[in-house]
Amino acid sequence: MNPAAYDAILLASFGGPEGQADVIPFLRNVTRGRGIPEERLEEVATHYRASGGVSPINGQNRALRAALETELERRGVDLPVLWGNRNWKPYLRDALTEADERGLHRLLALGTSAYSSYSSCRQYREDYAAALTETELDGIVHIDKVRQFFDHPGFIEPFVDGVRDALVQVSARGIDRGETHVLFSTHSVPLVDAEHSGPTDLEFGEGGAYVAQHEAVSRVVMQRAEADDVEFSLVFQSRSGPPTQSWLEPDINEAIEQLAGQGIRAVIIVPIGFVSDHMEVVWDLDTEAMATAERLGVYAVRTPTPGVHPAFVAGLVDLVLERVNGVADSDRAALTELGPWYDVCRPGCCENVRLGFKPALAGIAP
Repeated sequence: MNPAAYDAILLASFGGPEGQADVIPFLRNVTRGRGIPEERLEEVATHYRASGGVSPINGQNRALRAALETELERRGVDLPVLWGNRNWKPYLRDALTEADERGLHRLLALGTSAYSSYSSCRQYREDYAAALTETELDGIVHIDKVRQFFDHPGFIEPFVDGVRDALVQVSARGIDRGETHVLFSTHSVPLVDAEHSGPTDLEFGEGGAYVAQHEAVSRVVMQRAEADDVEFSLVFQSRSGPPTQSWLEPDINEAIEQLAGQGIRAVIIVPIGFVSDHMEVVWDLDTEAMATAERLGVYAVRTPTPGVHPAFVAGLVDLVLERVNGVADSDRAALTELGPWYDVCRPGCCENVRLGFKPALAGIAP
């Protein structure tokens, strides 16, 4: 909670291909070390090839970077925004090299993932450490991170707007709220990863901090959307592991099947786990889940991701200024009982049991 002087913001994201020739190399980057066979990569590649081999995520990040720069300038905050990806160009190493060349040696990372888990927090931190080692800038460039922002008002408000608008659309089709179900969808992860998400000294129940955070956010969104009379549930998507491995369930398509059998006539799909429309949203929700709903005769609406919603962009700048100004916990915005979350990750936070602990920045070892 001490004020800190930073030289720049590091916008860190997953990355995505921007042409047909990029698709397989990108997927190899994503799955490196996991032993995924080439034929499985070719199956996933069809999702990207259906969109010309272009993931929307890089375009979203360019737009977000521009929006952040505009908001920073509006507030008189003199911090340039660098951008680096974990799995495709521009890579994190490219951003760190640029930072060093420009004399920007103290960076504050904004990761494009709101929740606590290995893949959505610790893996980012490991990749920061690996990029510093690869560029030989360890000890020269320093990277901190903002807190996980799952319950920051700036992240939640766009989803509230989306649920309100979707309920109006459903009502316009003559479907009652009692015949409507809201599905809050997020990326499934291995059950063991979910159980180890969050600090080891806190108890979150089955699914760890990852599930607890999503459930808390879902409740708040429904309350703020004045939709307490509408049933809702948390569902999962984009599972990619072998059948022998337990992952978080239920899958969104299975949930839609079950709801249709219960007489539900409309589902509102809220991509609560995502900050922008990357391929898992475009394919798994807009293509597969929508097809499932149509096949079952269920009216479906997918609400927007935060993207460059003004509240989200302003919220990210608020998170930056928390660190710059050393804002006390009591003065930090958080809409669930779980927050505000930690700036510096606790020991053992979000362990990957299969891979063990690797060097990771912005946390207390290991």
